Amino acid sequence: MCQRCIYDEKVPNIAFDNEGICNYCRQIEDLEQQFPNDERGELELQRLVDEMKAAGKGKKYDALIGVSGGCDSSYLMHLMTQKYGLRLLAVHFDNTWNSTIATQNIHAVTDKLGIDLYTHVVDAKEFDDIVLSFLKAGVRDIECPTDIGLATTMNMAAEKYGIKYKIDGHSFRTEGSAPMGWIYMDAKYIESVHKQFGKLPMKTFPNLWLHKQLKWMLFNQIKSVRPLYYLDYDKEAAKEMLTKDYGWTWYGGHHLENRTAAFFHSYFFPKRWKSDFRIVGYSAYCRDGRMTRDEALALMNEEPHIEEGLVEYYKKRLGLSAAEFDKLMTQPKKYYTDFKNYKKTFERMRPFFFMMAKAGLIPWSFYMKYTLPHEVIKDEE
Repeated sequence: MCQRCIYDEKVPNIAFDNEGICNYCRQIEDLEQQFPNDERGELELQRLVDEMKAAGKGKKYDALIGVSGGCDSSYLMHLMTQKYGLRLLAVHFDNTWNSTIATQNIHAVTDKLGIDLYTHVVDAKEFDDIVLSFLKAGVRDIECPTDIGLATTMNMAAEKYGIKYKIDGHSFRTEGSAPMGWIYMDAKYIESVHKQFGKLPMKTFPNLWLHKQLKWMLFNQIKSVRPLYYLDYDKEAAKEMLTKDYGWTWYGGHHLENRTAAFFHSYFFPKRWKSDFRIVGYSAYCRDGRMTRDEALALMNEEPHIEEGLVEYYKKRLGLSAAEFDKLMTQPKKYYTDFKNYKKTFERMRPFFFMMAKAGLIPWSFYMKYTLPHEVIKDEE
C-alpha cells in the first residue's frame, strides 16, 4: 500500500517509488505544482475570469457550467456569480434517471441566482436501451454514456450561444485521480457496444464523435476551465453553505445524485467488479491531510451507501427479471478493448492533445488518461 494514500497493489497500473509513494500521488503532486491553490492560484483564476468576461462582451453569457445537482457544480454557480460576477448559463444533460433531490437542487440554486438553464433531455427508452446494451456487453463502463452525454451537451450549448468557456466542477484535490484502466469512454466505444447489443436507434443521444470534438476545439475554440483547481476548496463547508443559503440537499455520497451513477458506484462496481470508487475520494482526502489513512481504511470497510429500493427500481425500469439481472451480474467480463474505440487514435494524436491541453482546450486529465498507453488489467474469472 502507498505510504501516503490507501491505493494498494490491486489498483490497476500502479507503481511505487523508493519512498513507497504511488505514481498516482506523484501525478497529483505534478498537478499541484501546475495548479497552485494559494495566492498564485487566486491571481490565475482572476485572470481567467477577466478573460471570460472579455469573451462574453456583447453576448448574453460569459461562460457555461455543467450542472448535476451535485455539490461541486452547485457551489461553483454560487461562487462564480456572487464573488466573480460571471453571467453563467447552466447546462444539464438529463439522462432521465435523475433523483428527485438532484432536480430540486439544480432548480434551488439556478432559481435563486437567476441563472438560465439549458437542458438536453434524451429519449428515456432510447437511453435505457443504451444502458442495457452496456450491461449485456459485460463491460465495467456502464456509466460512460451519461458522462459523454454531458460533455457533448456542454459543447452544443456553447456553440448555440457563442460561448467560449466551459466551467467544470472537477477538483483533483477532493476527487483524486481514478486509476488508469478502471474506466474508459469514447463515442466509437458507445456506438460499438450499442450496435452489438442495442435494439433502438440512437436518435436523441448526443454522442461525442472525434470530428465534433476537434471542430469545437479548433474552430469554436471552446476552452475548459476548472476553477476549483485554483482554490482552497473545503467541500464540507460548501455543503453547509448550500444547505443553509439555498435549501440544497446532500444526497449521501459522491456521484449519487443520479440513479444510473448511484447504481454504478454503490452496487455494480463493488459487487460485480470487486472495486470501490470511494477509494479515489478517500485517497484524495489522505493526500490533502483531511483524513488519516486509518480513518480512510475504516470507512472503506463500511458498506457503500445505497439508496433504498435502488436495485429494484433499476431492474424494473430496464424490464429485467431477478434471474436476468443475476445473469448479467455474473456473465463473463469484457473490456473496452473488446470493442471498437478511439484509444489508439488518441495515443497517435498525443502531441496534438498535449498542445490542446496547454492551450486549455481540453482538460489535463483527458491528456493524461486517454493519450498515454496503459495496460488493461483483466480480472481472473
